[in-house]
Amino acid sequence: MGCGHKDDKASLASSQIASFSHQPHQPPSTPASKEVWKKGGRMFSILLAVHLALLACTLVSSGAFEKIAVHDYDVFFLLTVMMLIVIIWIIFYLVGTSRCPDAVLCRDSHAGPIWLRGGLILFAIFSLVMDVFKIGYYSSFYSCLSAIKIIYPIVQAIFVVVQTYFLWISAKDCVHVHLNVTRCGLMLTLTTNLAVWMSAVTDESVHKAHSKLKKNVTEEIFRWLLKAGMRSSSAEECNCNSQICQIFKNGYFWLYPFNIEYSLFASAMVYVMWKNVGRFIDHHSHHIHRLKFRLFRRTFFVGIVLGLIILVSGLGVLILYEVQVNSSTEFSKKSQALTMYYIFNIVCLGLMSLVCIGGSVIYRFDKRDMDRHKNPTRTLDVALLMGAALGQYAISYYSIVAIVASTPRDAISALNLTYALLMIAQHTFQNIFIIEGLHRQPPKEDHKHNSHQKDLYGLTFVNINAVSLRVPDSGSTLAPSTGAEAIHPSDLVRSLTAPKKMNWRRKFLREISMFLLLSNIILWIMPAFGARPQFDNDTELNFYGDSMWPAIVDICLPFGIFYRMHAVASLLEVYIMS
Repeated sequence: MGCGHKDDKASLASSQIASFSHQPHQPPSTPASKEVWKKGGRMFSILLAVHLALLACTLVSSGAFEKIAVHDYDVFFLLTVMMLIVIIWIIFYLVGTSRCPDAVLCRDSHAGPIWLRGGLILFAIFSLVMDVFKIGYYSSFYSCLSAIKIIYPIVQAIFVVVQTYFLWISAKDCVHVHLNVTRCGLMLTLTTNLAVWMSAVTDESVHKAHSKLKKNVTEEIFRWLLKAGMRSSSAEECNCNSQICQIFKNGYFWLYPFNIEYSLFASAMVYVMWKNVGRFIDHHSHHIHRLKFRLFRRTFFVGIVLGLIILVSGLGVLILYEVQVNSSTEFSKKSQALTMYYIFNIVCLGLMSLVCIGGSVIYRFDKRDMDRHKNPTRTLDVALLMGAALGQYAISYYSIVAIVASTPRDAISALNLTYALLMIAQHTFQNIFIIEGLHRQPPKEDHKHNSHQKDLYGLTFVNINAVSLRVPDSGSTLAPSTGAEAIHPSDLVRSLTAPKKMNWRRKFLREISMFLLLSNIILWIMPAFGARPQFDNDTELNFYGDSMWPAIVDICLPFGIFYRMHAVASLLEVYIMS
């Protein structure tokens, strides 16, 4: 396959010729009417992704049950093949497609921001550690296992390294060659990440449920839980008895949340790349804002301090909760742990709701214009925030119905009801605050101030006495240069000595964003690492049954966990844009 425009050739060539004929020295940054969107190619890639996703979902869900003749090594085989195909395509893209002439005519400045790519690398590192633990665990009894169980984590580690490098250097690309192949390759990459995510969520949820619901499950579900680590071989032949084997097993289960988040982060970035295939950026409306991230400047530190207090307190609550719930069989200890957990979350969610309302009120006084330009990254961010929140909404409404309809009602039920209501309110108010922040134009005060300061003799590190030597004693204004305004000496000195002032609205918005960011981090850590009162509170379990309620939580909770991490990334963007 050559570097020519083999697909979409005619339409792309005509648009480029028209553009270059009028502006021979400029890239074809034409308006949206000249963008090349091949509906057929996009539809074919979507259909490919849908069919592969359904196949992977069918195998993952079928492999979880003993009575169905689908084993976990069948799932591993499919995922291994998909990852190998994606690795081959990424190498083809990096070596062939991206190096073709005029392959990347423009880049989307909004796609793949540095904090998103940095988070991707962080989760990739933990995913690699998880793969090492998994290789060590399966190698402990390789003689009674299928070889695919050892091959799978090795291929997954290679896949994580190759994909992370690919997204780091190519996340902003707007590709204009090999369009259909690139679309299909990106959709295959997205589907592979979602399939790995489904497999990880299944294993992680089964492991958590196995440790908490041994006494409250049916025989079929209990057998399913027992097979979470080794479904294809008998427990007698492959028992993990050595201490090093137990360390590997517990280690990779604890690292599952990072691998889950990595797959979702990668899926979001790949989707934006897919949307940008064949896209021309209008540089007149697509401004590139080079904003500097100053964490400890221009703030009152109130949001950071309060957020750190919430974060540290939440870690303490998580440790106590895990010790009292998992290590103690006394009902009083369990009751105390649930009470402590609910009180902390009620306080945290209440503060976050009030802060979000305050931020939305401040936006009413914000004089910045709304950013109405086309932005696939922002559109995806909003869709993920709204969609992922549905998982926590579902759990909360199920809890509300169970608590209201159940009798008798005790103090824990009242706390649980308050917690569910505040969870709904906090998600709603936070989504409103984040979406408003993402649609605001970046501030222009700094740019204006800097340009004005550069006009004042271009001074960088001079003292005031040196400046006064250049100012006439008569106090008259300096002779302006061509096209420049007259500058008074007092204005010159004031401009050089006065510190940059930030609007009070921006300061408050930064404090709010940082507080919400740190609070969302602890609200992600708690359920991701074991604090799940949905399995420890008997109200919902008794109301819906020991089969329905765990299934509801297992399906909805991963979306709620992902919501918190995606909210962290979005709030960081709101903080920088404020």
